[in-house]
Amino acid sequence: MYVFSFEKLDVWQNSREFIFDIYKITMKFPSNEVYGITSQIKRSSSSIATNIAEGTSRNTKKDKAHFLTISYSSAMETLNHLIISKDLDYLSAEDYLICRNKLEKICNQINNLKKYYLKSDI
Repeated sequence: MYVFSFEKLDVWQNSREFIFDIYKITMKFPSNEVYGITSQIKRSSSSIATNIAEGTSRNTKKDKAHFLTISYSSAMETLNHLIISKDLDYLSAEDYLICRNKLEKICNQINNLKKYYLKSDI
């Protein structure tokens, strides 16, 4: 089976694992939030990996960097949802810190990849 370039990226792999973490923790959220914050945090976390994948298929380094900017923005949206979830006691302090630390690592990886694309002749 062919492995696409985005599948080889540590940042995409970490983002993919993060999505599973989000799905796992949101199973504990109140059922009345299924169309509220639960849906929002699932979509924003999925968008991180999705935009990394989509960006790798672009031809110019500017386009690649643009999709990484969108991915980073989705990470910030996800962080916002995590903070609100913690404030509403939907998320334990421990789960919040675990997710926040993973998200911080992903954000650093996104920024590093974006810098690489903008410096290179890809």
